[in-house]
Amino acid sequence: MVEQPSFGGRHVYSVSELTRTIKSVLERSRDLASLLVKGEISNFKHHTSGHMYFTLKDDKGRLKCVMFRGRASTLRFRPEDGLTVVAGGSISVYEAAGEYQLYVDELYPAGQGALHLAFEQLKQKLAAEGLFASERKRPIPFLPRTVGVVTSPTGAAIRDILSVLRRRFPNVDILIAPAIVQGDAGPPSVVEAIRRMNARDDVDVLIVGRGGGSLEELWTFNDERVARAIAASRTPVISAVGHETDVTIADFVADRRAPTPSAAAEMAVPERAGLSRDIDAHKERLIGAQTKLIARMRENLGYLEQSAALTRPGDRVRQLSQQVDELVHRSSLAMTREMQSKRSKLAALVGKLDGLSPLGTLARGYAICSVYDTDQVVTDASMVKPGDALRVRVSRGEFVARVTDGVGPMQAQLPIG
Repeated sequence: MVEQPSFGGRHVYSVSELTRTIKSVLERSRDLASLLVKGEISNFKHHTSGHMYFTLKDDKGRLKCVMFRGRASTLRFRPEDGLTVVAGGSISVYEAAGEYQLYVDELYPAGQGALHLAFEQLKQKLAAEGLFASERKRPIPFLPRTVGVVTSPTGAAIRDILSVLRRRFPNVDILIAPAIVQGDAGPPSVVEAIRRMNARDDVDVLIVGRGGGSLEELWTFNDERVARAIAASRTPVISAVGHETDVTIADFVADRRAPTPSAAAEMAVPERAGLSRDIDAHKERLIGAQTKLIARMRENLGYLEQSAALTRPGDRVRQLSQQVDELVHRSSLAMTREMQSKRSKLAALVGKLDGLSPLGTLARGYAICSVYDTDQVVTDASMVKPGDALRVRVSRGEFVARVTDGVGPMQAQLPIG
């Protein structure tokens, strides 16, 4: 039998028992129950459960951290590796791994506010997707029939918008989609109001916004859901959030940004009185131009009425008849001169042709002899022999001769046959 070692009455802990003891000690410490830790995030993981796991580190140490879904869902910014933060929470032990870790209840970016960081992160993300591109911006209709407004029905913004719209163009129809514009319920409420407006066919332009407030109060219009709803709107959107110095993500995504709700109403509709003045001015210019045109036409008509073509139309006909006679006469003379010239040229050519013609040579007493059978012209006495019949052509007719013996003058013969 193996003898068990003696530990002098000291208690022997199991691993789990010791882990629970350490956990109990840590949890009873008031210093570790609520503390703030600053460090750089690494190994960040946002689990599908909604929990966040990461490590805080500095140049000499590391601390594992966990932030459960209920706390993580309240964050305004997106934690990521390399971001220096201040984490608030309590130290305890994760018994399954035997590791102590910080259970994070609150998380803040170090050196800048969480809202500012969230704003910049979302701005960079949407800009990279092209949602701020100028080519996506649509023009605001010049004279809308219906202006839609998405805002709180009880705030100062709606009063300002209605006042300006009714003053500038009383005939325009105004359709209000009430929305919560502040707090956690704000983003889904504004998104739903925009959706309802886009479901209608009679809304030509949409004003989305609210009056002034703190950055926290305006945060609904820095929410990604609201930004994407504005970008997807088929109705042109004017963003009207806060005061002139307030800038939101909605301003970048909207088709137009107005510095105030009142300015948005001025962008949405023209001033009716100004349009009436413009119409009157155009009317006066049109009437003036027509009056001048009619006066010129009457003046031209007066000239025509006094012209000889209307007062003495026969004069014009006689002048044209005389011109026709003169043209016929000149044409006849020109044709006669041309014929005479052509005849002279023809006579000259005929004379040249007569001088070169064989008939002219025959008329001077010459004759053309050719072999009777072949009609080959005899140019050499050696071409014929005694007894050959020859055809002799003279200036007036021809006759047949026969060659006698020897080479000498031919004797005339009676025609053969």
